[in-house]
Amino acid sequence: MKAFMVQQQEFEELFALTRALVDINSISGEEANCGHYVHDYLAGRNFQVEKLPVTADRFNVFATCGKPEIVFSTHMDTVPPFQEAREDGEFIYGRGSCDAKGILASQITAAERLRREGMENFGMLYLVGEEVTSDGAQAANCVPCGTRFMINGEPTENKLALGTKGLLRLDIRTRGKMAHSAYPHLGESAIEKMLDVLNDLRRIKLPRDPVLGQATLNIGLISGGRAGNVIPDETYAQVIIRTVSGENRRADLKEEIRSLVGARAECEFVRETPPILMQKIDGFQSDVVAFTTDLPSLTAWGEPFLLGPGSIHVAHTDHERIRKADLVEAVDLYCRLARQLKKRLAESAKTRGNW
Repeated sequence: MKAFMVQQQEFEELFALTRALVDINSISGEEANCGHYVHDYLAGRNFQVEKLPVTADRFNVFATCGKPEIVFSTHMDTVPPFQEAREDGEFIYGRGSCDAKGILASQITAAERLRREGMENFGMLYLVGEEVTSDGAQAANCVPCGTRFMINGEPTENKLALGTKGLLRLDIRTRGKMAHSAYPHLGESAIEKMLDVLNDLRRIKLPRDPVLGQATLNIGLISGGRAGNVIPDETYAQVIIRTVSGENRRADLKEEIRSLVGARAECEFVRETPPILMQKIDGFQSDVVAFTTDLPSLTAWGEPFLLGPGSIHVAHTDHERIRKADLVEAVDLYCRLARQLKKRLAESAKTRGNW
């Protein structure tokens, strides 16, 4: 009976923490309030907690129990627009419920359970900026603490990811000359230039990987022009390629894009995150995901693993949600993964001792 009551209390606190985190507006660049809340929550539960500076008013949160060999991690920032939490019997809804505040709550709940069981020497690292440039992860990578394993959280439907695609972001600008649209020969259309460039980009043959699958290209943003009766003088587009190949092939792809664009437009590669492959562990369902995470920017924090509740298909949507049962399952999975990694460390230490 006592064990049942402890379990019920754990579930209630897990759901309450998820709702509380969702109710804090933490759109990328505005994560401070969420960071303060997470810091104070963990400090109130007697973890050793510190704020790791990223920019003037933005910081990561790092909490420890002993000297960490394993660290749980996810991000505190969300995409816009902010949406408050609501719930029904099955789901918690709202911005970040799935990506990734429900994950954060599951990791904290797992950490508290592991500590009650007597586990030591683990930590939690909660980051800013993942949805934009991973600047929080990049800052954290400059101050590693000797951890051996990084368990990162993203919506993988509680499956252990065996690989993630990379990301290559290209910003393009075309310039023209304004004129009255009745006399187009007096102007130069920046939009027509952009259409030609983008049409050529769509025809690039992208590589395929046997594990990660096909690389893909998305023209996610186009803006420009003054009015329907004005020849446009400037246009901007943002293109993201989900990459699957190694550094040399990505360099070739960038050179191909530069050559294709030529002098027709200004192009800048704003972000490049490499794809990664990860280990399979017995006893865990596995999958490959097409999205990008902070992990390629956290190489100094140990061998990476990626696991989290929720589906990426509802992340970044107006119906974002997380199933409560999946949050509960994630706590069990995080605990089981941490125990298995601890066992691996113990076996490794024993082998070294035999030498």
